[in-house]
Amino acid sequence: MKYPLFLSVALAAALIAFAPAGGVQIGDTAPTFALKDVSGETVSFDSYPDAKGYVVTFTCNTCPYAVLYEDRIIDFHRRYAPQGWPVIAINPNDPAAQPDDTYALMQAKAKDKQFPFAYLVDEGQQIYPAYGAAKTPHIFLVDKDRKVRYIGALDDNTRDPEAVEVRYVEEAIKAIEAGEEPAVTTTRAIGCSIKTL
Repeated sequence: MKYPLFLSVALAAALIAFAPAGGVQIGDTAPTFALKDVSGETVSFDSYPDAKGYVVTFTCNTCPYAVLYEDRIIDFHRRYAPQGWPVIAINPNDPAAQPDDTYALMQAKAKDKQFPFAYLVDEGQQIYPAYGAAKTPHIFLVDKDRKVRYIGALDDNTRDPEAVEVRYVEEAIKAIEAGEEPAVTTTRAIGCSIKTL
């Protein structure tokens, strides 16, 4: 099917706008990591030997958008981790730039919210640029072969969980488990910029 030139240009611009600057693209192998979680343990992909995939979520203590999504991400992990799709949350913010994102305050946040998932600190801020994460929250769905299958937002309504119509990550997982490609592989992550000096 041929599209008018202006539609092709608009589509290309939209896809570029949704893609993270640098980092990985759909189909790339996800960068490995071994990061400290709030319990002091080192967590990597190998920490989940029975996983079907991983929901790598760059998030933080402080961003209002990240806070809005906390309960949804907790609920997602509780439903999908038993099915083999755990959330792995990584805080990419430099505490020198955002003092409320220190490791001690990450520990306090995880305890207060009773995070059921690993909450890791990206010390030295080496991992988020390898992925191309730009916002908090920013999600990278990675399959068991460590291929990136979806990048973007958890769902289509940042403000109101009751008004969500499309659950992008859930739909992508359903497609992967059915042996299909996700219908939507990239969306725009809405959140705060990652804080760095």
